[in-house]
Amino acid sequence: MLTIQSIRAATERIRDSIYLSPFVLSETFSKIAGNSILFKLDNLQMTGSFKERGALNKILLLTEAERRRGVIAASAGNHAQAVAYHAGKLGITAQICMPLTTPIVKVSATRNYGGNVILFGANYDETYQEAVRLCAEQKLTFIHPFDDEDVIAGQGSIGIEMLAQAPDLDAVVISVGGGGLISGVACAIKETNPKIKVIGVQTSKLPSMKKAMEQKHLVTLPAQKTIADGIAVRRAGDVTFPLVQKYVDEIVTVDDEEIAKAILLLLEKEKTLTEGAGAAATAAVIQGKLSMHGKRIGVLISGGNIDVSLLSLIIERGLVKDGRLVRLRIHLPDYPGALVRLSTVIAEQKANIVETKHDRAYYGVVLGDTVIDVTMEMRGPEHILELTAALDDAGYTHERVQ
Repeated sequence: MLTIQSIRAATERIRDSIYLSPFVLSETFSKIAGNSILFKLDNLQMTGSFKERGALNKILLLTEAERRRGVIAASAGNHAQAVAYHAGKLGITAQICMPLTTPIVKVSATRNYGGNVILFGANYDETYQEAVRLCAEQKLTFIHPFDDEDVIAGQGSIGIEMLAQAPDLDAVVISVGGGGLISGVACAIKETNPKIKVIGVQTSKLPSMKKAMEQKHLVTLPAQKTIADGIAVRRAGDVTFPLVQKYVDEIVTVDDEEIAKAILLLLEKEKTLTEGAGAAATAAVIQGKLSMHGKRIGVLISGGNIDVSLLSLIIERGLVKDGRLVRLRIHLPDYPGALVRLSTVIAEQKANIVETKHDRAYYGVVLGDTVIDVTMEMRGPEHILELTAALDDAGYTHERVQ
């Protein structure tokens, strides 16, 4: 089983090639959470995630014969880029199997880092099986994304760094998928200072490790779609599960809405960009999922490779929830000047119109009238109430579009 000695050795082995990510206190999130919150920013690694640590440690342990033959991995995201990048830097051929549905931006990034991308399979399971087949056929070394002790030891270097940067921690909070990350970090933390709590966070859509902990054996969950795709693992690892049982104090879950809120808050308040899986730990902290107050808590921001389209959607939905963006469906007479009059009412309330859409046939519109959907930038919920009161006073029938 994994040891603290192997983690310390991995930390030294990869030190010169891995960025020592900052571990910084956030006054804003400390106030929100009622604890002193320190963010370990591993989203700042070259390929945007902690995955480099485990991939590099595994690669550096290859024999000369294994290096000549090359390596292979199955991944649709961060692990793919990490293996491709560090293998390429060392002149080792890396084949990366990715599902056919992988976004082109991730495929391009993996190729740009030097990986030979093989698109195969409708989902990760099919892709994984193809990678295993090719591995055996070509006598390659398979680099598993989490269920490998050398990979786990590399991820554990985060725990070593956390303790060196902030030795007075009361707890650390880590996102959990297959368990490779939290296994390494938890071992490093607990074997050094067992008083520090280690708390894992999973998406409520696929809490495979939490279920395994509860039932005391591995379980396979049905596939689910979640914005935390990096931790959307149906079955925890054979290697990682006993390590989590031994070292992790608790696993909590967060849903997609809570993760989205954390992504938006990190971007707006901390100027930190993170993906869904990378924000899960933060979501648990700000949603009060931890039974702690006044403690010093280290939170890992584990990855920052978020799809820009998803980020745009999260930002827009967040603005709506905060009352900074609102859409009202307003009935008005269909004659010249009616829109000017409505616009005047809106302008007097200092609301900024960003989009309008007319409709004369739907929403119960009577002949001679029209309905207009108006999307506006607002200052918050109170400002929306002021605007709707002004529309009432002006005689407009309206409703909020959710």
